[in-house]
Amino acid sequence: MNKLITAILYVTFIAFASHSSAQVKKKGIIKKKVTPAAAKEIPPPPPFATPAELEDGKALIAKSDCLACHKIDTKLVGPAYIAVAEKYPQDQNTVNLLSQRVISGGKGVWGPVPMAPHPTITPEDANKIVKYILTLNSKSPPLNSK
Repeated sequence: MNKLITAILYVTFIAFASHSSAQVKKKGIIKKKVTPAAAKEIPPPPPFATPAELEDGKALIAKSDCLACHKIDTKLVGPAYIAVAEKYPQDQNTVNLLSQRVISGGKGVWGPVPMAPHPTITPEDANKIVKYILTLNSKSPPLNSK
């Protein structure tokens, strides 16, 4: 009887150990199990922009000449910021492209009226301005307006 119990325990242990291994084969695909400890090692993706960058961008717009040609939700001389936000994705490539346009100026993207260059704006400040503008769409609403 003791040998029978020992054999049952041994078979149960082997079955349990093979089932809870690090890999599980299902439909011919081997998937690795993610343990809670391993999940903690994978950092979350970085945010598009920090709240501080967005607040800085908003403040930089307020003290610049940007509002002479642009409004948040209305086309003036240039496009509304919301239109820009809806046209471009929120990613670093877009930030780089539009920051360069803020600094160097541009024409032809939104019509015949050129955007004046702003060579005194630093690339870092242009990045903050653009990041703020890109958050002004319906999918990602802006920070509370004051």
